[in-house]
Amino acid sequence: MPIEIAFFILKPLLIEKGTDSGYKLLAKVYTCCALSLTSKMYTMLRKKLFAALLALVFVFAISFVNAQDSTVKEPFVKISGSVDGYYKYDFAKTAANTYTSFTQTHNSFALGMASVKFEHKGDKVGAVADLGFGPRARDFAYTDDGITQAIKQLYVTYSPADWLTFSLGTWGTHVGYELLDPQLNRNYSMSYMFTNGPFSHTGIKGAVTKGKHSLMLGVSNATDYRVPPSDMINKKFFIAQYGLAATEKVALYLNYVGGQAPDTSKSSQVDAVVTAKLSDKFSLGYNGTYTTVKLWDGGKNLDGEAWWGSALYLNFDPKPWFGLTLRGEYFSDKNELKLPMPGGCNMFATTLSANFKKGGFTFIPEIRFDNASEEMFIDKDGAPTKSMGNVLIAAIYSF
Repeated sequence: MPIEIAFFILKPLLIEKGTDSGYKLLAKVYTCCALSLTSKMYTMLRKKLFAALLALVFVFAISFVNAQDSTVKEPFVKISGSVDGYYKYDFAKTAANTYTSFTQTHNSFALGMASVKFEHKGDKVGAVADLGFGPRARDFAYTDDGITQAIKQLYVTYSPADWLTFSLGTWGTHVGYELLDPQLNRNYSMSYMFTNGPFSHTGIKGAVTKGKHSLMLGVSNATDYRVPPSDMINKKFFIAQYGLAATEKVALYLNYVGGQAPDTSKSSQVDAVVTAKLSDKFSLGYNGTYTTVKLWDGGKNLDGEAWWGSALYLNFDPKPWFGLTLRGEYFSDKNELKLPMPGGCNMFATTLSANFKKGGFTFIPEIRFDNASEEMFIDKDGAPTKSMGNVLIAAIYSF
């Protein structure tokens, strides 16, 4: 509009100076006015764009901070699991020589377990649902029937402070060195101590961690019972664990579980686990356990009788993808509390396992020899013998 007004006012004066020169002068005036106006508009536009950009950056920054806060506080679900299977061959051509858990077969490909674990963590409250399907999971939950045999662990946690956690539900035992999930062990076959020790506990526990020290105390149903039998006594067990991280490479755990079982017998088990990393290639583990049992004679509990065991695990890892584990275990059952040998016996078992790893996949070839103080095994002709041997291969994939 200002350009048109200037043109209207100056036009008669400029025309009087001559058509060509007048129009040329008028054109120059018009151009100058346009340039002046364009410069002012550009300056205003630049200021407005800068202000808008600044506001946009501010909004983005606030949104990012809120997003970060919500990411930290928002609960999340972690999913992990594994699948495994194996083939085993007994040198005496019988499955009857195996008295340990999960590999009681001969000359057969066998399923292990398909496992999936869900972990949900909030600010202070969390939950774990750990499910397993297959013969390994069934044997683990031997006191349950039907679909509940698929429950390995199922519990809720509450942490009022970083150093204190309460758990309510069913969880795997704290006793012993070996674990149910095969990817967490270096030997595929299990020890006699694992087989005869507790598998799981159902109850409530509290765990405290302070620096290098940890302490867990709890009360549970009888060992391995999610639901105590309705036609038997229902007494609670006391469980405990003390842990010490002596150094960055050495850890010690002292474990206890004791109480009165549904069959009225009383038991008390003390267990110790030590792990040590000697170098980048060498590490070892140790597990020792001692259990006293007071059987019921129909009127009272008898004097305590004991079974005990001790095992050493020697680990050698020359390569990230390859490792060897030698397990030597001594198991004493002189009172015939665990092994099916009249008069009881002692056992020495030696197991050598190789671990070949690629990502989440582990391949384990293994050879094992068990030697008893009595003739509790049978040879290939069916005659009693003090020793047995077998080989197996196992494949495990975990995620």
